[in-house]
Amino acid sequence: MTPTDSNSERTGDAEAAAPCGVDPDSESASDSGPALEPGGIADARATLYELLAAAFDGEVDVLATAIEDGALVDVAATLPIGSEPDALGRTAVDADALSIAYDNLFVVPGPRYVPPIASAHRDRPSESFESDSPFHDEGAAGELLGDPAAAMASLYDRAGFRPERGDFPDHVAAQLEFLAATTRAAALRRDRGDEDAAERFERLQDETLTQLGWLDSFHEAVADADGDGVFAATAALARTAAAWHARDLDGDGTDAETG
Repeated sequence: MTPTDSNSERTGDAEAAAPCGVDPDSESASDSGPALEPGGIADARATLYELLAAAFDGEVDVLATAIEDGALVDVAATLPIGSEPDALGRTAVDADALSIAYDNLFVVPGPRYVPPIASAHRDRPSESFESDSPFHDEGAAGELLGDPAAAMASLYDRAGFRPERGDFPDHVAAQLEFLAATTRAAALRRDRGDEDAAERFERLQDETLTQLGWLDSFHEAVADADGDGVFAATAALARTAAAWHARDLDGDGTDAETG
């Protein structure tokens, strides 16, 4: 769903954490490829977020096609991700096997299950959190619909946005979908000459990226559980893309050129 213009200002209620624990200035980052204009960067970034959102929402056919086409490995080659992108460089992908891997990792509780929601990866529980679940101990970290979900729901409300992906406001697919939508919205307003509206959408991006500090533990957990490596590489790509996005916003308030 496309976000709407809003005059609301940054609330400051986002969890004070680094967006992602990767270094965008790492020497392993590639400096190859042509420089892009800011609008081109925004479009490419939004397209990547949309693809990642689809992948983490269970659309394995979309992920398989992107791998076979070389789209993801090309993007990964420009980012400091390490050796994991090798799993994205395949010329043939078994979509059925990928679907089973997705279910084992993100749907069916079991030895390989990794919750794809931010609340489950908190180091401390939300103060007001209550649960009658037999899988949650009161006062312990890891929860459902905790503070991260409330923070994301607030961001969606401010933007007039309703996620179509993910089962919860802090599901990784919903968060990436929101980043894609606000990235496109900011670029569109800037193209129209509405700098104030563009900056409002960039503030929403900034606050969302602050909420994505949990992608560090998410990626590490997926890497430990994913025997095939495709979803570990996809999580690494999401984590690193978010870190670079945060760097660009912190630089000068607009998407920086790359080259």
